[in-house]
Amino acid sequence: MTIHNVLVVDDSKTELLYLSDLLKRQGMSVRTAEGADEALKRLADAKPDLILMDVVMPGQNGFQLTRSISRTPMYADIPIIMCTSKNQETDRVWGLRQGARDYITKPVNPVELMEKIKALE
Repeated sequence: MTIHNVLVVDDSKTELLYLSDLLKRQGMSVRTAEGADEALKRLADAKPDLILMDVVMPGQNGFQLTRSISRTPMYADIPIIMCTSKNQETDRVWGLRQGARDYITKPVNPVELMEKIKALE
């Protein structure tokens, strides 16, 4: 599976712009969502090839949203990479247990992120 369409979920406009620019420079199409409700609307509109998920967001956090998406049959095959400032090993393990395929901490290293994306293809 080649990854072309990415949904970036983060409540920080700065982070959304940074990640969108990074991915677009790699030739990917990017849609963004600033929280769980908006992310679910974007999923209903068009299924992405990959979701980059922040953890700390108002309302439903990224762990909860990842669990919800990965347990919904229609979306369970979409890989999710947690992309968060939460850098404890327990957070990484918890994110993976919720259904994330990988976990990267902020500030995001562009080379590391692209390696993680390529490893999914």
